[in-house]
Amino acid sequence: MTPEQMEARIVRYGELQPCRTAFIDAHTPGSDQKENFTIIGGGVSESPDQHVHIKETPGFNIGAAGQPPKCRNSLHTHRTAEVFFVLKGRWRFFWGRHGTAGEVTLEEGDIFDIPTGIFRGFENIGTDYGMIMAVLGGDDAGGGVLWAPQVIEDATAHGLILGDNGVLYDSKQGQQLPAGVQPMPLMSEAELAKISEPGVHEVVGQYVARYHDMMALSAASPCQVIGAEALIRDRPGFEVDFFSRDSQDDTMRSTECHEILMIMRGHWRLNWEGGSSVLNPGDTCAVPPGLPHAIVPSMSGEASLFRVRNTDDPAGTTGRLS
Repeated sequence: MTPEQMEARIVRYGELQPCRTAFIDAHTPGSDQKENFTIIGGGVSESPDQHVHIKETPGFNIGAAGQPPKCRNSLHTHRTAEVFFVLKGRWRFFWGRHGTAGEVTLEEGDIFDIPTGIFRGFENIGTDYGMIMAVLGGDDAGGGVLWAPQVIEDATAHGLILGDNGVLYDSKQGQQLPAGVQPMPLMSEAELAKISEPGVHEVVGQYVARYHDMMALSAASPCQVIGAEALIRDRPGFEVDFFSRDSQDDTMRSTECHEILMIMRGHWRLNWEGGSSVLNPGDTCAVPPGLPHAIVPSMSGEASLFRVRNTDDPAGTTGRLS
């Protein structure tokens, strides 16, 4: 693979293209400053304005959310996996029908494998612009998001209507639902009754991994973060490993899996048969199956990254809350 071909598989943090109209709450006060990024695959954006950096999906999607302080993402639920790690800032994640069943605060480097079948939202509670990186289960993650009824009602009051085709229409711009398209129906009381309301210990104890723990566990070998026998025991269609400076070497290896490298801290040199490139914090690289490669820290200081690889497990609810 030539350096030019590999560069096309690297999405640089500084080149990310945001969409500010990605979701139904784009006009709702308190949520109207969000920026959504789709890095690999179409993600869950509801806007035709969303830029997709790499369209090919490896069995899952990679995205990101950027928000200024006190900006929140409204309550929604997913049918497939949604995993976040904090790249920048301090974030509060909350869940439940009205966001009051439980909450957890995540610092930089912490990772949260949010159970399917619960309403969830998140808010930047730091002092600066924050960024969280996301892994979404399945090749088509767009069909797996459902909004809490109050979110749809609030959005309609501020001019945004979500069609039952999954597309947003902005009445402030003169847009109307096309012929044959109806507003997205609200979830019924019977459907809402099936949504889980787990407590803090049930969620945090099973589905959160802290950065300092992963750093300690990766001193000799990569830390298995999400997987059948990992810190977070889940099989959502992909597995996540954590590497630090001491758990990686310069041995060239290849795998039959798609391998997504997501840099947390430090600068890493990716070597492959055909070239070399430096990856920086926030960069995402899609290494194709069968390509011998190695990634090693290129400078002194703290260095860490997440590696995501596809598995044969379905992108569903295996090992999750019922």
